[in-house]
Amino acid sequence: MSDSQSQGPGKGVFNIGQRVVTTLVGMVETRVRLAIAELEEEKANLIQMLMMVGLTMLFTAFGLMSLMVLIIWAVDAQYRLMAIAITTGVLFALALIFGLWTLHKSRQSTLLRHTRKELETDRKLLEENRP
Repeated sequence: MSDSQSQGPGKGVFNIGQRVVTTLVGMVETRVRLAIAELEEEKANLIQMLMMVGLTMLFTAFGLMSLMVLIIWAVDAQYRLMAIAITTGVLFALALIFGLWTLHKSRQSTLLRHTRKELETDRKLLEENRP
């Protein structure tokens, strides 16, 4: 009786179903691993952007402090004003550079780009194989 059950017509259907489930589990596992890898990459980008924002704020604060010193400390206008003006200009330039770099980095980041691309490929393949 057990030989006829393992040899019957249901065995082929069972094997096909098992292969489909195995394939689907493999696909899901691959997509989850890809999503995890992309989330780790995004975490690293986020930490880097937070550090750049911190530096931008630091240089902006020093630039504003230098500007205040420039306004208040105008005793010997021949040399001191030039030195403070150059310092203020350099700090503002650094703040601008880091601010633009941060803005560029934030627009460059796309969350789960590769995972979405692979899911779109899977969807297209499933639509092509539809009877």
